[in-house]
Amino acid sequence: MNILILNWRDLKHPLAGGAEISLCEQAKIWQKKGARITWFSASFPGALQKEEIEGITYIRKGSHYTAHLWAFTYHLIGKLPKVDIVVDSFHFVPFFSPLYRRVPVIALINEVAKETWFKNIAFPFSFIGYAIEPFFFFIYRWSQFITGSNSCKDDLLQMGIKNDNITVVPHGIRIIKNDKKKEMAPTVIFLSRISKDKGIEDALRAIALVKKKIPLIKFWIVGKPENDSYLATIKNIINKLNIGSNTKIFGFISEQEKFILLKKAWILIHPSIREGWGLNVIEANAMGTPAVGYNVQGLKDSIQNGKTGILTETNHESLANGIENLILDKKLHSDMSKAAIKWAEGFSWEKAGEASYSILKARYERGTKKI
Repeated sequence: MNILILNWRDLKHPLAGGAEISLCEQAKIWQKKGARITWFSASFPGALQKEEIEGITYIRKGSHYTAHLWAFTYHLIGKLPKVDIVVDSFHFVPFFSPLYRRVPVIALINEVAKETWFKNIAFPFSFIGYAIEPFFFFIYRWSQFITGSNSCKDDLLQMGIKNDNITVVPHGIRIIKNDKKKEMAPTVIFLSRISKDKGIEDALRAIALVKKKIPLIKFWIVGKPENDSYLATIKNIINKLNIGSNTKIFGFISEQEKFILLKKAWILIHPSIREGWGLNVIEANAMGTPAVGYNVQGLKDSIQNGKTGILTETNHESLANGIENLILDKKLHSDMSKAAIKWAEGFSWEKAGEASYSILKARYERGTKKI
């Protein structure tokens, strides 16, 4: 089975995140089962236009604004391989492959953007994107959808996709174990892209409130900034809130360092306005670190409220209360830590890859004409 993946980033992209990790881990399972995989994505500074990694061929062209157009152009000029099936990834805007590929299309989506348009894109483009997003799904109305959470499935149903065309495949996890202990001082970690939609500003305001009751609180910020300008904005907010001595920005770190910090932290916070799932939540759980996050799509799937973490209202005051409760109630934290480890044990990339491959294979075996 020959598979073409259309995704605006690959795992080497500087802004790659959980969506790329998930797709890459599953694609490696497909490749081991004999599938030939080509992954088309945007280029980035220093990137090779074409390379092979672990048996997967990567083609890169354009930016994340133009990669979709380049995919169509490469199709027209015959630079994309003949394939049996296409995996078309939604990240705000999909690749619209059903309009020009005559093979089955599997639509892979982690979250429907909805209000997130207004957090990432300037007006009026944000309003235009928000208004036309439902039409994207009309193009894929006959396609099979794979998503990672029931929250996203609910959104897809609202967008008019039939229930029979949606399969929820839970994400996996691959951890790097270590023997580190929790920090002596209560330590909260934010692990995500440093951007407005991920809630970093609410996180900082919440920490400032918690500091009033717990002066020794430590706050670690781990992740790639959206850009240098926004990182400067975050540093300015830290200074204005007078939490500079409590806060440390790590930036991008290795996988090994990530799991060390997750193990040492007391709490992971995730004040995103919308998620597809929350891979970092499960990674933290595997290290015995419960999560406090907003009660929004995706996070209400990955955080078992009152058991492996706390879901709060979508404001920094509620987030602060959740953090305080988990720090001050040692028994609650201990119980959630144990439950979090058990919850995380139920997820693996092998399970996810097997499940998604069976969907691709079933669709392929119905018979199709290569182009």
